[in-house]
Amino acid sequence: MNIGDIQLGQRPVLLAPMEDVTDESFRLICKEQGADFTYTEFVSADALIRNIAATTRKLKIRPAERPAAIQIYGRDTQSMVEAARIVEQAQPDVIDINFGCPVKKVAGKGAGAGMLRDIPKMLEITSAVVKAVNIPVTVKTRTGWDADHRLIATLAEQLQDCGIKALTVHGRTRAQMYTGWADWEMIARVKENPRLTIPLIGNGDITTGQEAREAFDRYGVDGVMVGRASIGAPWIFRSMKAAITGEDEPMITDAEKFAILRRQITESIERIDEYRGILHIRRHLAASPLFKGIANFRDTRIAMLRASTYDELSAILNQVEEQLSTQEIKRNPTTTQQI
Repeated sequence: MNIGDIQLGQRPVLLAPMEDVTDESFRLICKEQGADFTYTEFVSADALIRNIAATTRKLKIRPAERPAAIQIYGRDTQSMVEAARIVEQAQPDVIDINFGCPVKKVAGKGAGAGMLRDIPKMLEITSAVVKAVNIPVTVKTRTGWDADHRLIATLAEQLQDCGIKALTVHGRTRAQMYTGWADWEMIARVKENPRLTIPLIGNGDITTGQEAREAFDRYGVDGVMVGRASIGAPWIFRSMKAAITGEDEPMITDAEKFAILRRQITESIERIDEYRGILHIRRHLAASPLFKGIANFRDTRIAMLRASTYDELSAILNQVEEQLSTQEIKRNPTTTQQI
């Protein structure tokens, strides 16, 4: 699969853009774990034009994580064009336009998935951004505003006509938010359109390697995008890539997983500061499947999510890792060593 001249190989797995999640540290770790392409957190066009520091920081891309995209959103054509030109100076490989965010503070103001209620404006913005920059432009959107207005089959072709180089479709409507199931049959119908020649990336409910492989085999997409399943578990990309290529399931030890989480904590603190860095990383810790199945874990989880210093959080993780190790020994007792 190619996005313009950018080659991603066969059956690529992409890390979805997620606000307060896909910071530069997390993206690089996911890349090291097998993600073929990464996206920044979405960037507000208005905030970028106003040179808001918290927004401009999101434009940094490390060489080791490339190829990567910076995603922008907004509701005004001129603002989106100006933001795209600013983003181009940061030299991403791709500029992605967010027409899919369903949250009220974005969609309710007409940006993100809110554009699904104003298709002419969506197409106007897309065409203008494509013409304004000299790097590939892509779009991420949903199947429609609600169940009565699932228009993605027609919209995909219209967006292609605007000059985008790839399209990502999340298989839910805006009304669904993140509830229910993603409609992969709808995504497949988009792919079946013989007039659609740009790559189609499917997104929604991909949580295992088997599901990723099925997305390619059954629905025919060119790429698969993984979002929430990667939070607190960036190693999931190793498992997915193995399943897609038919390789054996990789052995990823708990020690490796703890090391990755500790690295995220450290780099989050280095990037911001101790207190805010820990606040930022709590979402990853809260979502991590590493802690599932641990007996009487509720109080430990609360303590972990209330920790405000690195030393405090590190001590809790050490305790949890030791507890997991003890449980593993009990499940798999070794024979007594002969003297």
